[in-house]
Amino acid sequence: MEIRRYKASDFDGVKSLWEEAFPNDPPWNRAEAAIPAKLAFQPELFFVAVEDGQIAGSAMAGYDGHRGWLYSVAVRRDAKRAGIGRALIRHAEEALQALGCAKVNLQVRATNAEVVQFYERLGYAAEDRISLGRRLSVSGE
Repeated sequence: MEIRRYKASDFDGVKSLWEEAFPNDPPWNRAEAAIPAKLAFQPELFFVAVEDGQIAGSAMAGYDGHRGWLYSVAVRRDAKRAGIGRALIRHAEEALQALGCAKVNLQVRATNAEVVQFYERLGYAAEDRISLGRRLSVSGE
């Protein structure tokens, strides 16, 4: 397995992965919208795991100079529990740390206990915070 930066030829594989991993995501999180947005900002923080020539996982990271974030971490269903998710997370953390990032945040749906446990095993912990959000109108949405 190889972890490397995303390249344009990975689009179909990542799109298929995300459709499997995040079947109910809203349109703005789908590959057609999220990938071009990521490529426009910090594309060096978009990683894929490749196994036998196929996209097996993905992770996007971001850093604003204060905190790092992880997004769209996904592993193909038939490749889970093989260390791919862990390797992607560690790779993204190393890239963020190289930029001076000292803290990484992520969000997980509260109903996704299996994923919460995965991150807890990697040293992440639920924090006493409330996540608030507001969608801003963006052309095309």
